[in-house]
Parts: sequence; C-alpha cells; structure tokens
Amino acid sequence: MSFRKIDLSELQFNPFAKIGKEWMLLTGGKPDSFNTMTASWGQLGVLWNRNVLTCYIRPNRYTYGFIEDGDTFTASFYGEQYRSALSFCGSHSGRDCDKVSEAGLTPAEFDGNVAFEEADMVLVCRKLYSYDLTESGFLTDDGIPAQFFGSDPYHRAYISEIVGVYVKE
Repeated sequence: MSFRKIDLSELQFNPFAKIGKEWMLLTGGKPDSFNTMTASWGQLGVLWNRNVLTCYIRPNRYTYGFIEDGDTFTASFYGEQYRSALSFCGSHSGRDCDKVSEAGLTPAEFDGNVAFEEADMVLVCRKLYSYDLTESGFLTDDGIPAQFFGSDPYHRAYISEIVGVYVKE
C-alpha cells in the first residue's frame, strides 16, 4: 500500500462527479470488525469553520451500525476499473456474504479506520452531528419521497469533519 497523507487544500476535483457519478465506499468499524457500502449521495463543504463530508445511510443497512457506533469512518474513492466492485458492495450485504473479499478489495488501515488499497483517495472523517431525514421535512411536492423512499426507511445524515486525506502515490 502506497498512500501519502496530504493537506485537504491540495485536492482538486469535482465533488459532483466524484460522489454522484464515480461513487464512494463508506466504511465503518475497526480493522478487526468492519463493513463497507457504496454511496452516491453526499456533500463536501465547509460548516462550523470545518471541512466536512455529509453522507446518508439508511438504518437498515449493515454498515449503519458500524458507523453509528464509532466516532470515525472513511469515505474512499476509486478509478473506473473498480466500478464492478463498488456495484457489488452497493447491492450485497455484509450480513450475508464476505462482500469485501468477493468484490476483490484489500482492507488497509488509515488512522485506525478501514479503507481499501485499491482506492485512489481516502478521507478519514470524524462525526460531528447526525439527524434523521423525514417526510415532513420536504419543502416541495415534486415526488422525492415516493421516488427515493417508498417503503424504505429514511436515511440518517452524518455531518463529519474531514480529519485525514490520503492519496495513492
């Protein structure tokens, strides 16, 4: 594994492409017990004078418990050659299979957290605040709840400070 820790100010990328089109893996837990899931919803920005990542996880996802129980987690980003691995991690549960192994990913430790050697970039995030999305919170009636939730539970949002940035060398 050859990663270099950098200052966040060194990064230059389009967050809309990075999160919404390329996707990311959110990984919670510690090296001896963890789970990961694919996410394509999230934001990067500044809040409370801190650089933050906001991500969204449904409470019925296996990864939810790992992220809920810890103070930190990782968000990792991959090249197009790992699209099938990310697709697999987004459509299979770690409750039912060893999806990391089946996806061909190699766990690696980043500041006591888990991400994967195949990543191009890893953000180590420290949770600052969480809240649950609710149907009553929608301010428009353009069908978002029906389109994205139906009978599925609403997500919990995690606003998290980016405390470490690693890029592949």
